[in-house]
Amino acid sequence: MLVRELWLTDFRSYATAHLLAAEGTCVIRGRNGVGKTNLLEAIGYLATLSSFRGAPNEALIRAGADSAVVRAEVEVEGRVQLLEAEISRNGRNRVQVNRQRLRRASDLLGTLRVSVFSPDDLELVKGGPSGRRNLLDDLLVALHPRNQSVRSDWEKALRQRNALLKQVGGRLDESAELTLEVWDDKAAAAGEELASLRSALVERLAPAVTSAYRDIAGEEVPVELVRVAGWSGSLADALRAARKDDLRRGVTTVGPHRDELSVLLEAMPARTHASQGEQRCLALALRLASHREVAEETGTPPVLLLDDVFSELDPKRCEALVGSLPAGQAFLSTAAVLPEAVKADQEVEVTPGELSRVSD
Repeated sequence: MLVRELWLTDFRSYATAHLLAAEGTCVIRGRNGVGKTNLLEAIGYLATLSSFRGAPNEALIRAGADSAVVRAEVEVEGRVQLLEAEISRNGRNRVQVNRQRLRRASDLLGTLRVSVFSPDDLELVKGGPSGRRNLLDDLLVALHPRNQSVRSDWEKALRQRNALLKQVGGRLDESAELTLEVWDDKAAAAGEELASLRSALVERLAPAVTSAYRDIAGEEVPVELVRVAGWSGSLADALRAARKDDLRRGVTTVGPHRDELSVLLEAMPARTHASQGEQRCLALALRLASHREVAEETGTPPVLLLDDVFSELDPKRCEALVGSLPAGQAFLSTAAVLPEAVKADQEVEVTPGELSRVSD
């Protein structure tokens, strides 16, 4: 899987930009704040139709512009395809493959796969549960794009149920009760399926994270992943039991959105008991294990996006991480000197809003 060329129009800080990418490691250099991460974010957007920085679509459009366009020529299993996404400030976004507009934007998922490593990954371990839930759900989609429909079905049912609970203000008439029953049924079906997928993934991912932690930290330490469900029994029964409380609060209190992925290091919660160095190793291990799982499942390593990761690591861990990555294309941003273990096939110099020099 390769990104051969990338074109940007009014994306973030770039009025226009063009990158002809090497097949190996492309190092993107420049001072902080000049737009290095924006290039990686654009590639990630074409893979997931979202920002790995959690930014809303309007933040991706250059100030003063009505829309942004991200276009890339990618090669997957020997087949070259042109991917295009137009991000609109006011209207609907548009996604095309080989100049043909997709009926549903989600049909793009799986065409390009990426694995993102960033300094913010530390929050996967020390932050709240939403980041860990997103890690699992993003991985489910990367492994099998059809899982996006399960995720979307649950999120839609949750939104609709919450909107109804807020609308009725704690009082159900006959019509509202019938509508709530409909959304309870939809939420229960989608939520149970999503929970089952998450549980199977956690079981599969746990030994891979242990192995990745050993490779990065250089020591054999038991790592456990445990999915703590956001309800007990069947979700349908849990929703019925929680209805009175949900009506009072105006929000759904049970379901997959309350799940927790507990990360344990030597049987202790890593979020509260691990050192920051151990937490950083665990975060890298979660990303590395996910990357390996997708590479093994699909037969092709995802494109790696490494956003200033090495500035946060000591030389030993830098070398261990580089040595642990499967072969494949990588885009690496940095404002500092790279560790010796990184061998660049291409270097791109970035100044504010433009690519000023490319060397191979």
